[in-house]
Amino acid sequence: MRKTVLEAVGLRRAYGPVQAVDDVSFRLAEGGSLGIVGESGSGKTTTARIVVGLEHADGGRILVHGRDRGDRVRGRARRLARAREVQMVFQDPFLSLDPRTTVGGALRETLRLHFPGADHGRRVAELLDQVGLGAREADALPRQLSGGQRQRVAIARALAVEPAVLVLDEAVAALDVSVQAQILNLLADIREQSRIGYLFITHDLGVVRCVTDDVVVMRHGRIVEAGPTAQVLAAPEHPYTRLLLESVPRPGWDPQGIAAARRAL
Repeated sequence: MRKTVLEAVGLRRAYGPVQAVDDVSFRLAEGGSLGIVGESGSGKTTTARIVVGLEHADGGRILVHGRDRGDRVRGRARRLARAREVQMVFQDPFLSLDPRTTVGGALRETLRLHFPGADHGRRVAELLDQVGLGAREADALPRQLSGGQRQRVAIARALAVEPAVLVLDEAVAALDVSVQAQILNLLADIREQSRIGYLFITHDLGVVRCVTDDVVVMRHGRIVEAGPTAQVLAAPEHPYTRLLLESVPRPGWDPQGIAAARRAL
């Protein structure tokens, strides 16, 4: 059995009277891929931000390799080590990349912060090669790249610190379908090579089916169903999971009927 690299235990997060995340627990195995799926407002992105550390939970714990990320750490080196454990790739890389810094410069800046004694030039070339980019892209600004290329840069920057877990928040949602497939294939290759764990946050069941081993279905901040992806998608037990599957457009699809069924849940 593969060891657990990430564990969420009883996460809770409220915004006033709204319980955005309510007693959410899951595990991610080393080299595994877990999808968190649900509609907008289901709490999946808030869960991801808690995992990364961009938001604080009102209750519960996040553990990486058994260590509680909520424990206070002292010293710059230990804080940087904790930051390296979990990295995030956002939906829109253009907003997360400095528009005035070249791709190579962005990667070197990350490496200088976390690995000041390393050979940054060689490592930048390795990272770009890993995501299918080269010297031409290294000298480019983000605005000079396509959406797919920018997302590859964002992935390379996240991988630069050698994280145990990569959180991907709707990371292919803004891309054309053909480019989505390229990025998903790239991520599959990286996972196979590095044994990194993926946490996919998405509303797209096609993405979930293609790239995850296990899936968690969220609604109104709570988990309504969880299990192996193939099993959950082939024989969903919860009405909401069935509704999500029925909401995927196909011949004979009835959007009005789906909307009425959603209101009835």
